[in-house]
Amino acid sequence: MSTPRLKDKYKNDIVPALKEKFQYKSVMQVPKIEKICVNRGIGAAVADKKLIDTGVEELSMITGQKAVPTVAKNSISNFKLRDGMPIGARVTLRGDQMYEFLDRLVAIALPRVRDFQGINPKGFDGRGNYTLGVKEQIIFPEISFDKVNKIQGMDITFVTSANTDEESFELLKAFGMPFAKK
Repeated sequence: MSTPRLKDKYKNDIVPALKEKFQYKSVMQVPKIEKICVNRGIGAAVADKKLIDTGVEELSMITGQKAVPTVAKNSISNFKLRDGMPIGARVTLRGDQMYEFLDRLVAIALPRVRDFQGINPKGFDGRGNYTLGVKEQIIFPEISFDKVNKIQGMDITFVTSANTDEESFELLKAFGMPFAKK
C-alpha cells in the first residue's frame, strides 16, 4: 500500500522548512500532527434515538474509521437528559487515516463551504492544538445530499506536538490549511 500524499509532503518538505525556520537542532523537535479528533454533538437525540445511529454512520463515512457514540456523564432534568444516554458521536484518527482525512478536508471539503473566506486563525488553545468548527456535513463528498435528513455540524481538533501556537500555525499552514488573512 502506498503512503498518503501529505505524509510524504511532511517528511520531505515540511520538516526541513520548519527546522530551518524555527532553528531546531534535531528533526525530532519539529512539531507533527499527533491525531485528529472529530466530534459531533447530537442534542436532538434525546427525543429520537435513530439520530445517533445516523450521526455515527455519517461520521464513519466521512472519516473512513468507525465512529463511537458518546454518552452523557450526568443527568440534567431541564434537558430531559439522563446519565448514560447517547448524545453525540466521535472518532479519533491517527497515522495514515489521519493524513488521508486531512488531505480530503483541505483539498475537497473546505473549498465546498459556501462563501468561504478561509478558516479562523484564532482557534488555537495556547498549547499548539487547533479546533475548527464545520457548520454542515454536506461539504464532504462521502455524504449524499439526498439521504441527509438534518444538517448538522462537527468540531475537528488537530492535536499537535508543537509547544506554541505559532509553531502549530506554521505546521498547519504548511499542510495547506487555508487560514483567513489576519
